Amino acid sequence: MTDIVVHGLPRWSLAVPPLAFAVLLLSWGRDLGALLLILVCAGLGSAVIAAVHHAEVVAHRVGEPFGTLILALAVTVIEVALIVTLMASGGDKAASLARDTVFAAVMITCNGVLGLSLVVGSLRHHVQEFRVRASNSALAVMTALVTLSLVLPTFTTSAPGPQFSAAQLAFAGVVSLVMYGVFVFVQTVRHRDYFLPVSSGTPDVQRHRDVEQLVVAVDEDHEEHAVAPSSKVALISLSLLFVCLVAVVGLAKTVSPKLESAVDSAGAPLAVVGVVIALLVLLPETVAAVRAALRNRLQTSVNLALGSALASIGLTIPAIAVASIWLTGPLVLGLGGKEMVLFALTVVTATLTLATGRATLLQGAVHLMVFSAFLFLAVSP
Repeated sequence: MTDIVVHGLPRWSLAVPPLAFAVLLLSWGRDLGALLLILVCAGLGSAVIAAVHHAEVVAHRVGEPFGTLILALAVTVIEVALIVTLMASGGDKAASLARDTVFAAVMITCNGVLGLSLVVGSLRHHVQEFRVRASNSALAVMTALVTLSLVLPTFTTSAPGPQFSAAQLAFAGVVSLVMYGVFVFVQTVRHRDYFLPVSSGTPDVQRHRDVEQLVVAVDEDHEEHAVAPSSKVALISLSLLFVCLVAVVGLAKTVSPKLESAVDSAGAPLAVVGVVIALLVLLPETVAAVRAALRNRLQTSVNLALGSALASIGLTIPAIAVASIWLTGPLVLGLGGKEMVLFALTVVTATLTLATGRATLLQGAVHLMVFSAFLFLAVSP
């Protein structure tokens, strides 16, 4: 059954964003009963699917790596606004919210999203290729950002506890913004070709695949390069993408009280709420990355995974540094020993995974197991 198309877009993709936003308005500030909770969850899932669709339309129009960058930036900007809002209204209980959310985003993207993409793509295509220079560049920036922003506060002595002093926080914010800005410039201008998906017709791919696999890859690549949508359609999708992402983040915040109650009832740490909200917020990027891997475009998946981690750190820390001017209460940024071990394991594993430019099921399984360890230790520290 084919979708009814209006203005070059399926009708469902035009209807879902305003409906999801209407659900957000209906549920905002209310105590969710069973029926309203089901409605919010349905709206959240629908908004995620619509967001991925519109992100792909925009990406097809502007080309890579701009498409993945737009999705990562859009999600992160709204996520940062949510973090600042929750910190402003949460008091001392929200002191570690920024740290927990950013670290959860790093672990979700670098292990969950990347690992799932590798597993799904490898099951279908056996071996997938990506560009080593792009992946290693993103990983280097991500490692430096996390170390300077989330590891150092544990060891500094100017402020008590795992916190930065005002001057140190300002310095970390500027450094984070500069590094992320330089990375975006390199990704989109100076070395854009590093971040483009590997062509299925390159000699490396032909050398490592048999004829049948190569024919499948060429067919998928041809499908991916269908006629690009018009500027009007792309602008409509960009607007609806923003509406979808607002709905996703808003609905995730709406269900957070229920999550907090469930976490309290289970006796789990409060940080679990941040992990669950991060999982919900990152759903659009996760679905987009997995779909790209299924199309044998693993470079797009890697761009989304690492790009989302970079955007989360590179934009959150500067925003928190500015917001600290009027925020009251402590701001805990330093990671604990358990989190540092998980981060070090993630960096080592990702370095080995991204070193060869080719990935199989094994690398994906390793990343998913590290992600599983993160989830398990979040619930049972």
